[in-house]
Amino acid sequence: MYKVMKSYICRGCSNPVISTGRSSVDIGASANFEVVNKFCYLGDMQSVDGDADAVVEARLRTGWNKFRQLVPLLTNRDISLIRRGRLYSSCVRSSMLHGSETWPDRKENEVALQRAEMRMVRWMCNVKVKDRVPSKELRERLGIDHIILILQQNRL
Repeated sequence: MYKVMKSYICRGCSNPVISTGRSSVDIGASANFEVVNKFCYLGDMQSVDGDADAVVEARLRTGWNKFRQLVPLLTNRDISLIRRGRLYSSCVRSSMLHGSETWPDRKENEVALQRAEMRMVRWMCNVKVKDRVPSKELRERLGIDHIILILQQNRL
């Protein structure tokens, strides 16, 4: 027999599922499923309307969590900027862009990814916004490509 659960909460993201108002759908064989607008599946937020806003938000949260775990290494001045850039690309950026080949192309999502990445890059390079160092120069110091370029390569 199927066990009925009242609330669905993902252990990974701890986001409750947002319900549509319809309580359940009967699919036969004495099985009912709750109808929801969004739910977390394998760490990504899936939504009924098919947009990637919730997915990008969850991926950014995952990227920031990974970045905070690696801050001692990513900000260590004894490690070269190139090595920090490689570590960032392999751990943080890959967790932020996981599954990006299926996201619909929206400017708002690209801007959110760019902003988060540049905050991390500035933190790694110990550069403040008021120092007015161009983003392109900071990425060159770290030896990393623009995140939008990587996003486009993932889609191809």
